[in-house]
Amino acid sequence: MRTHHITLLAAAGLLALTGCSGAVTSKPKPDAKVVAPPSASQSSTAPEALSSAAAAAGIPPSPAPEQRTIYLAALNKIDPEIVNGKDDKAISRGLSQCQSMKDQKDPTKRVESTNRRFISPNHPDGFGPTKAAFILAAVQTNLCPTY
Repeated sequence: MRTHHITLLAAAGLLALTGCSGAVTSKPKPDAKVVAPPSASQSSTAPEALSSAAAAAGIPPSPAPEQRTIYLAALNKIDPEIVNGKDDKAISRGLSQCQSMKDQKDPTKRVESTNRRFISPNHPDGFGPTKAAFILAAVQTNLCPTY
């Protein structure tokens, strides 16, 4: 997942730089048309492109605050060590799991990948197939119900 975040951040950085030519070395001609940069409301290509790139990669959008709370509560109900006080990490792992499920339809393989992805200091090899199945259900219900 980190490589996808890095790739998306790099893409966003490139989009932000597009059209920038560096230092101005000459003055505009008197008859040249001066164009103001687009306002924040006019320029949304970077966020839209980033969102589109994430969607194309199979990464659903981050959950809304209410859905985030429900998802984290579901994981904590299964086992508090799943989240272990690291809410953002649990969200990231869930979104990463969604991405891997987009093309993986085999339920057994989905549970196996969930067990490998959701680990903790006391569960370095995962939480086992039963809890992994519950984690998978929480992920799918709350983060990517169409996968």
